[in-house]
Amino acid sequence: MVRPYTITRGRTAPERDDFTLITVLTTAQDPRDGHGAAVHPGRLQPEHRMILERCRRPAAVAEVSADLNLPVSVTKILLADLVAQGLLLARAPLSVARASGGADMGMLAALRDGLGRL
Repeated sequence: MVRPYTITRGRTAPERDDFTLITVLTTAQDPRDGHGAAVHPGRLQPEHRMILERCRRPAAVAEVSADLNLPVSVTKILLADLVAQGLLLARAPLSVARASGGADMGMLAALRDGLGRL
């Protein structure tokens, strides 16, 4: 078993703290850094790679955390790393509900199932 602080390299909080348990994450199709240059995932930790694989389909923070069997706090740090690198996209779940005119029942069911696995 690896200690959580080893996975996060000693960090105890993400650089951005706007993730909720139902923030939706997807792998970026054409990852770009902050300067518009293409990003190639090179030296990523195994957990980062697992997150990118898991998020090929939209997933909530709670689902990713449950699938990786990691605490939510650790998962949020890893997710923030990937978003900062332009490899992962995050969107607030409310924007999904507003854009579609209501709640996405599939998303809510997936969230319920993810929370049940925690």
